[in-house]
Amino acid sequence: MAQSDFLYPQNPRRRQEVNRLHQQLLDCLSDCFQVTNKLTGLLNAHLGCRLAFIEMRSDATIKRNCDLIIQAVTKIQKELQKVDEALKDKLEPTLYRKLRDIKERETEKIAIVQKVISVILGEATAAASAVAVKLVGSNVTTGIISKLASVLTHIGTSILGSIGVAVLSLGIDMVVQAILGAVERTQLQSAIQSYEKHLTEFKAASEKYHHAIAEVTDAVKRQLR
Repeated sequence: MAQSDFLYPQNPRRRQEVNRLHQQLLDCLSDCFQVTNKLTGLLNAHLGCRLAFIEMRSDATIKRNCDLIIQAVTKIQKELQKVDEALKDKLEPTLYRKLRDIKERETEKIAIVQKVISVILGEATAAASAVAVKLVGSNVTTGIISKLASVLTHIGTSILGSIGVAVLSLGIDMVVQAILGAVERTQLQSAIQSYEKHLTEFKAASEKYHHAIAEVTDAVKRQLR
C-alpha cells in the first residue's frame, strides 16, 4: 500500500478504476481500427479506391493511435467527396437532390446511382451503387465520421494522449504513474473523471460509426445475393 493510501483510503479502489477505464479506452480504439479497415475494404473493393489498411500500434501512445485513425478517415472522406462530386456532375440536378434526400427510398437512390456509376468507375455494379448511396447519400461522411475524428482529436490532446498503449500490461501502478507523472496521487479522481468524460463521448461516436458501416456491409450483401 502506498503511503498516501493511509491518508486517502479510496486510492486503491481508484487505481483499479483507472485501470478498468484505460482498458475500455483501448478496446474502443481497437474497435475503431477494425471498423475503419472494414470501411477501407468496402471502398477498395467496390469504389475502386486504393486506401491503405491501418494497424493499432502497441508501442505507441494513445495520441499516436488516435492520429492513425484520424488520418485514415480523413483520406476516406476525401475519396467519398470525389465520388460525391462526380455524381453531382453526372446526374441531373433533380436526381442529385433525390440522392441527398433522406426521405427518398434507398432502392430509388440505388437506381439513380446505377445510371451513372459505370461512367465514374468504369463498371456498374449494384454493390458499388449501394456503397455510394450509403456513404455519399447520407450523413456518414459529414456527420458520423467527422464527429469520430473530433472526439479522437480531443482524446489525443488530453492528459490521456501521452499514455502508452502497452502500459496496461505493466500493472495498475504503472498505469497510474504513466497517467499522473509528477502529479500527486491525491488527484486520481481527476484522472478518473477525465477518462469517464472522454469515454462517454468516444463510445457514443464509435457506436454510431460502427452501426453506419455495418449498414453499408449489409446493403452490399443484399445486392450480392
